Amino acid sequence: MTFVKAQKTKAYFKRFQVKFKRRREGKADYRARTRLINQDKNKYNTPKYHFVVRFDIIAQIISASITGDIMLVAAYGHELPQYGLEVGLKTMQQHIMDKEYEGNVEAIGEDFLVEPAESRRPFRALLDVGLVRTTTGNDVFGALKGAQDGGLDIPHSDKRFAGFSKDGKQLDLEVHRKYIYGGHVAAYMRNLMEDEPEKYQTHFSEYIKRGIEADDMEELYKKVHAAIRADPTAKKSEKEPPKEHKRYNLKRLTYEERKARLIERLNALNSATGVDDDDTDDDE
Repeated sequence: MTFVKAQKTKAYFKRFQVKFKRRREGKADYRARTRLINQDKNKYNTPKYHFVVRFDIIAQIISASITGDIMLVAAYGHELPQYGLEVGLKTMQQHIMDKEYEGNVEAIGEDFLVEPAESRRPFRALLDVGLVRTTTGNDVFGALKGAQDGGLDIPHSDKRFAGFSKDGKQLDLEVHRKYIYGGHVAAYMRNLMEDEPEKYQTHFSEYIKRGIEADDMEELYKKVHAAIRADPTAKKSEKEPPKEHKRYNLKRLTYEERKARLIERLNALNSATGVDDDDTDDDE
């Protein structure tokens, strides 16, 4: 019999510590989170805010506490139809603004830094990308640019904005501006119209239904930006709640209902066996 060395001893299993649930599910990076929320001891209970960006597009400003995370403000992609944008809701930046810090009124693609005023400093938050791969031109950095233009102070570099050239080591303002105003979507629409008209009809069916063409994209986004600046407050949905809620599990029966159901099944079973007996008698 060959000798097999135990790789993991009893002591290993006795001291094994299960990781947090969201780490096991692959939803949270606690190493990055610890560095985001750690606050200096001499600042006591001062909250440290982080700008959280998630897909579908969700932008939130959150501070961590012992009892749990506290969300101050949130902006969602599904709110954009009330500002006039009913298509392409996953490719749009949201503006989170302050009255004193107006931000960048006209987005021309350049990196905008918020300068502190005399009365108080701008609202500062740290970018929280979660588990997203921080590739150049990612939607996370589009949301960062929107928040920055809206007046937030977020420490960052322009190396991950759309249009940054790795070879030239500088940001191409024209390319970045094109992405802000949906120019990349307009270019894709023109290419599909020329090369694959059938695919264009299916991919941009909502655009066609609303009469939005490639040349209208920039003007549409400018109107949306102006509408957000005019009134950025979230509006409550006017949709009426459903009269009857959908039920996905079986309704719990009372004792009388269960008893009646059992009698019904027994009667059906007895009648079926009676028919079989009659058939056998006829065969004999």
